[in-house]
Amino acid sequence: MSDSSAPEATKQRAQQMLFGDPLPDLDADTGYRGPIACKAAGITYRQLDYWDRTGLVSPTIQNASGSGSQRLYSFRDILVLKVVKRLLDTGVSLQQIRRAVAQLSSYGIDDLATITLMSDGASVYECTSDDEVIDLVNGGQGVFGIAVGRVWREVEGSLSELPSEHAEEAGAVVVEDELARRRAAKRNIV
Repeated sequence: MSDSSAPEATKQRAQQMLFGDPLPDLDADTGYRGPIACKAAGITYRQLDYWDRTGLVSPTIQNASGSGSQRLYSFRDILVLKVVKRLLDTGVSLQQIRRAVAQLSSYGIDDLATITLMSDGASVYECTSDDEVIDLVNGGQGVFGIAVGRVWREVEGSLSELPSEHAEEAGAVVVEDELARRRAAKRNIV
């Protein structure tokens, strides 16, 4: 190796360290209420509610259980919400998105960062290596891709500025209006 390539090798090592930083440990009990999840994922509350009711993406920390209760979404849930939003924005059908979400649910949270979703607008393909992405594009099947690891960083950045809650803190029913107070009193929750 010549001296002229030494700075290039140092620069390359710095890039690997910069972009290869480990993913943060996520607290399984930390959750985000619906409006926060919407803001981080870039969706409306109406979309969030519909996707929960239809089983596309439901909160894994705490589901709503009646008047005054709050959903709590995990980091992973919000990551999937943002991926769903991106796929919808590119014209992928809800049926194909449901298949993709079902496939993503089989992965551990750390494995999600290594996946790139490719689509031709009709189908969604899962790629776990650069070679798979190249093969898909060379075969004419991939029109656009979503690097889940990049979406991870975007969600992480958005959530770092927003409030979170622990599951045990959110366990108490929030009484917001007179009707909810009466219902809560009836159930001896107040």
